[in-house]
This record gives sequence, structure tokens and C-alpha cells, in this order.
Amino acid sequence: MTQAPTAPQIVDWSAAAQIAGRLAAPGPQAPREELDALVRGLRGAAADAVGHVLETTRMTPFDGGAALSPVAVVDRATWARANTRSIAVMTDGIGAAVAEISKAATSPGAQMAGAAEIGAVLALLSGRVLGQFDPYSSGSGRLLLVAPNVLQAEQALRVPVRDFRLWVCLHEQTHALQFGAAPWLSDHLSGRMRHLVTGMARTSAELAKARFDRKIITIGRNVLATLRGENGTLIDGMLTHEQKDELADITAVMALLEGHADVMMDAVGPRVVPSVRRIRARFERRRDGEGRNSFDMVVQKLLGMDAKLAQYRDGAAFVRSVERTVGRDGLNAVWAASENLPSAREIADARAWVRRVHG
Repeated sequence: MTQAPTAPQIVDWSAAAQIAGRLAAPGPQAPREELDALVRGLRGAAADAVGHVLETTRMTPFDGGAALSPVAVVDRATWARANTRSIAVMTDGIGAAVAEISKAATSPGAQMAGAAEIGAVLALLSGRVLGQFDPYSSGSGRLLLVAPNVLQAEQALRVPVRDFRLWVCLHEQTHALQFGAAPWLSDHLSGRMRHLVTGMARTSAELAKARFDRKIITIGRNVLATLRGENGTLIDGMLTHEQKDELADITAVMALLEGHADVMMDAVGPRVVPSVRRIRARFERRRDGEGRNSFDMVVQKLLGMDAKLAQYRDGAAFVRSVERTVGRDGLNAVWAASENLPSAREIADARAWVRRVHG
């Protein structure tokens, strides 16, 4: 269970969890026997993936253990509620900073408005996530596999279910290993996020004092800019130059995590996942929007999913480039310390990272 946050909060997290769970669509329906087989298959795939991930990545958990993390096969509502708790932990302490900046605690009305917004966004995202490693659960973290989304993707892609489930679990268990091999990583990320969001709170406090018409103009301008592709996400247009630089470096770390997991899940190869090339080709077309309607594409852009897709591809290109130069063991130096994480510039220029870290 994720630890409860302390001190003043900017969001009513309990309400956010309730809203997220209530708004999350249930997903595709199937006979009980099929659903039971899906849950068993995902649990088995998650267990099978561990050995392959350890062998392929050549990484070792810090504690030397063979198991990476507990596994929970969940529905969309459970995933959405779990993510409100994780966000609450990551942002713990920001409420006190906002109160100090604005000279007043966030009002109950504002906390409920934040809860409604976050709950609605997580409910939308709950239909798009196949799996997620949550490093902010108690202990070593927890792997969440979203059963209805896996079922829906299998049906849409028309791929062998055994291969696809293992393929998904290879990606997520790689994430578990990243945090297991670098136990400092979760605190590093949450600390960077708190620093950024606290700075954003300062900017938001100034916006909150503005006249109503300025708020509408500012928000409207950023919505349009996002739809035109001028910003990575809706919030990006509200950042200062310094905050954009900080966000870029956080994004670089996320690109590393996602790109590394993408490369490793394919590197396991057809010996383990016979249809891996077909799965990858069809999955990439799905990522690019094949089969999605125009409304869904607009929602995806507003949620920043396009930026998330760029993270996968930029990070994978970085990983492959580093491996061509210094090999997989040389790449694994990235997990040794926070100083070894790539910057935004280095994600785009892997040779710069190699020169800095390997000389």
C-alpha cells in the first residue's frame, strides 16, 4: 500500500481516487472462463519474464534477489485509483510550499477541483495502459497489469496471446529491474518532480491572482497551441524557460526508462517470443493511431500521449546508439548513480553521454 501523504494537500486525493475509479470505463467484456485464463496467463507471463529480463539486460537487483516485484492483475478502475495514491506520494509536501507562496492553504473547493481534474484524466488514461511498474508502492514497488486493456489489445492486434502477454511483461519487468538495480532512482525522480511542481506552483499562484479574462486567454491560448503541436503537453505552455529546461531533463530520464524497456523487450528475441517482430510492427502502427477516431486522437494530444510516444522512440534510439559504441555493459553504467543519467541534450546525442561517462 502506498504511504499516505502528510501536511497540507493541493488535491483531495481520496476524492480523486473515487472519481477516477467511478469514471473509468470497464472495458471489453468476456466470459468468466476467458477472464480467469487471462489473469492466470498474465501472472504466469510476469513470472516467466523475470529470468529473461535478467539475462538480456545483464543487470542485477541491488539486493541480489531473483524476484523483481509483487504482481497485481487489475481492472481499469483499480489502476486509476492506484495512480492517485502514487501521485499523492510523489507530490507530498507541495501543498505546504503552495500555502507558503500564496500565504494561504489551498481551499477545499480548489482541492476538489484538482481532484476532479486528476480523477478524470486518470480515468481516460486507464483505458490506454497495458501495464505499469509503480515504484512508490511499499517495499520494492508493485507491477500492475491492466487485464481489460491487454485483452482489448490482443483482439485488435490479432497476435498470439501467449507471446503478447509475455512481451508486455518483459517491458514492465524491465522497469521493475531498473528501479531494483538503481534503488536511488525513485527518490531522485520524485525529488526532481517536487522541485519542478513547486516552481510551477509559484507561476500558478501568480496566474490565480490575475483577472478572470486573463486566465481564460492564457488557458485558451495553451489549448490551441497544444492542438497545433506547438507544445509537448497542455501544461508545457505555462512553464518558464527554466522550468522547461528542468522538465526536459526529467523527460530525458523518462525517455531512458521507456526506451531501455522497449529495446530489451525486443532483444529477448524470437526464441522466447516467436512472433515478436509481428507484434512490434502491429503495435507501432497502433501507437501511431491506426484505427483511432478523430476525437480519440484529440484527447491523446491533450493528454500528452504524443510526447509519451516520442519518449519511447527517443529513448530507444539513445540506448541503441550507446550499445553500438560501448556495448550493453557500458550502457548499464547509466544505473550506477544519478550523475550518470542522460540530460535532454545527451538523449539526442548519445555520443556526448558516452564521452562524459566513459571518457
